[in-house]
Amino acid sequence: MKRVITFGEIMLRLAPPGYYRFLQAQSFGATYGGGEANVAVSLALLGLDAAFVTKLPAHEIGQSAVNALRALGVDTSRIVRGGKRVGIYFLEKGASQRPSKVIYDRAHSSIAEADPGDFDWPAILGGAAWFHFTGITPALSDNVAAICMEACKAAKKLGVFVSCDLNYRKNLWSREKAGQTMGALLEYVDLCIGNEEDAADTFGIKAGGSDVIGGKISPEGYRKVAESLASRFGLKQVAITLRESLSANDNNWAAMLYDGSGCFFSQKYPVRIVDRVGGGDSFGAGLIYATLEGLAPQERLGFAVAASCLKHSVEGDFNLVSLDEIKKLAGGDASGRVQR
Repeated sequence: MKRVITFGEIMLRLAPPGYYRFLQAQSFGATYGGGEANVAVSLALLGLDAAFVTKLPAHEIGQSAVNALRALGVDTSRIVRGGKRVGIYFLEKGASQRPSKVIYDRAHSSIAEADPGDFDWPAILGGAAWFHFTGITPALSDNVAAICMEACKAAKKLGVFVSCDLNYRKNLWSREKAGQTMGALLEYVDLCIGNEEDAADTFGIKAGGSDVIGGKISPEGYRKVAESLASRFGLKQVAITLRESLSANDNNWAAMLYDGSGCFFSQKYPVRIVDRVGGGDSFGAGLIYATLEGLAPQERLGFAVAASCLKHSVEGDFNLVSLDEIKKLAGGDASGRVQR
């Protein structure tokens, strides 16, 4: 069984019920999530040997986060215990023309204050086929950026395929620092994943003919973005999700994949959103799975987009869908008919 290692932060997610606003909330539902943890869960549910690496406090809340991953088949044996707190994020779901809102409370979390000596990367990555991280993780602190660099160097030395989802977060660092740090890390990355805004925010590479706020996406513009990223950093593959936001409830969802053999575009799915958090992570997980399974580029892309399309219908960060459900959608069954 192919082994995938992901590294990052898992957070406690607190959300008011339904579409209540923060100011209306009398209670908050508690679940867990975070970019690389979401990827690990998806891969475990698809049948791969998926391990998530982080640092969590040794108290009961830290253990609860570990248990949430274990319950879904993720290997948590490499999680380091220590520090004082689990990061938190608050989510208010948007509706119609009112956007969703996220408030973070993650300063001084255990992983943000981790030290490079906490992780033995040659041992962690031994026997792995793939290593995945996101741009959120090195943004947590200079120490964590250094840890990411150690992991990437170890992965390259061991011949492990490396993927990174850019995931630029303006509340964590500036565009200038993101560009410098991520530019250095991408020298060790084989597959770079981003959304329709990440390349512009991180590296100033913009897609001509697109208006993200207006919901207009130019395929040719993003082809050039992918070519620019691949050329600048020597990437083997570049994947970009293409979200056309019609409202907080309704999006059109598609993606593109660029590699040495050409540029591929998926079909476009009209999506009625239940929960969009983790949509990009489920796309990344789908692409990792399909690549390790040896699918051709167009099939890989179709599988990944189908997986992420389904995620929009699932509450919480984790993409709780089966391999069979993804294959059916990728194969053309988008009817949503009752399965008996």
